[in-house]
Amino acid sequence: MPYDMQAADGIRFILSQRHDVVERRMMGGLVFMVGGNMCVVASGRGGLMVRVGAEAQARVLKEPHVTPLTMRGRPMTGFVRVAPEGYRTAAALRKWVKRGLDHVETLPPKPAKRRSDGTGRQEFSPQRPLTRARRQD
Repeated sequence: MPYDMQAADGIRFILSQRHDVVERRMMGGLVFMVGGNMCVVASGRGGLMVRVGAEAQARVLKEPHVTPLTMRGRPMTGFVRVAPEGYRTAAALRKWVKRGLDHVETLPPKPAKRRSDGTGRQEFSPQRPLTRARRQD
């Protein structure tokens, strides 16, 4: 099942004013990374995966259309799955993206990783400018 493209477009619009957002296709969905940290995912299994943090997870799970996130049968601490009914309106989608941002902004930014396509090029990260790799002899 492809990810919810309408939700992905909405997330992209909400995050469009930020310069530290990277989109990656992972886990059958479209992951929105903020400062190198996973924030929100338009999931290939339907719905959204939102990083809310371990401390907020129990409280958020009491809301309608929210379930714990499990990957390969293991619970993912700090993440929840939101069914499409939970973000039908633009305001509801904005609320979930904001919750993801609120948590991710408490985390330290991660440096850009080298691309594995063999080019040796780095992905852009505002926290770490692109540099040439130096040989260590």
